[in-house]
Amino acid sequence: MGAQCRALRVTLRIGSLEDGRDSLDHEATWLLGHTQRIQFGELWDDGEDVYVQATIHVPCRFYSEEGDKATCRMYEYRSPKPRPATRASQPRQLERDHFVVVSDGDVVIRRLDFPKRSLPILNGSNPCATAACETSDHTRKAACCRDLEIEVMCGEKNQRLESLIHYRKSPYLCKVERAGAFSISAEVISACAYLGDDGVACSLHGRYREDQRPAKPDLCSEWPHEGKGLHPGCVFKDGKTV
Repeated sequence: MGAQCRALRVTLRIGSLEDGRDSLDHEATWLLGHTQRIQFGELWDDGEDVYVQATIHVPCRFYSEEGDKATCRMYEYRSPKPRPATRASQPRQLERDHFVVVSDGDVVIRRLDFPKRSLPILNGSNPCATAACETSDHTRKAACCRDLEIEVMCGEKNQRLESLIHYRKSPYLCKVERAGAFSISAEVISACAYLGDDGVACSLHGRYREDQRPAKPDLCSEWPHEGKGLHPGCVFKDGKTV
């Protein structure tokens, strides 16, 4: 047994440079916001696509701990329980309206303000505030801000990594499918660090970058057509909106 029993180090694809830096900034800000179970490392590109190094802190489904012992139920291995993996802090909301975002392909700290002149917002205008949505681990509220799809770079010949991904503990990492010859798609439950104290409101909502682009990633406002792919209890399910 080893570190792979508790977490996986992988390379995640963020998107294509053909989509433009502005689009990739939004994609990367969104992805790197989901820090609950993913530790993000360095961003890089190969001239065509942008990637990020990451560690997914979801254990193998066959790994268990009892007292000071660890067990692999597949191979019946037993060993002393390893020390917990060290995880560096990954704050996304900082003091005085400063946030960690991706800008021009770099992870930076920016002050993100509300516009000086903005229309008043009616109380209760957030339709998700009282929604009964939940992720598959039965965590209520803001399910779409806790669930995300990732693309893991894993060639067809890398059967060891592919097996390790398939055997993660469900539902925290599930719906694993081969996306092509070089990558695998999967779904991870890892809450977004931009969520407010109430677990629903987005701390980036309504804020703007210096270049007047919205601070909130644009894909957060792109709902699936015809209510497809939504979580149980979502207010937008079956075309219902408020």
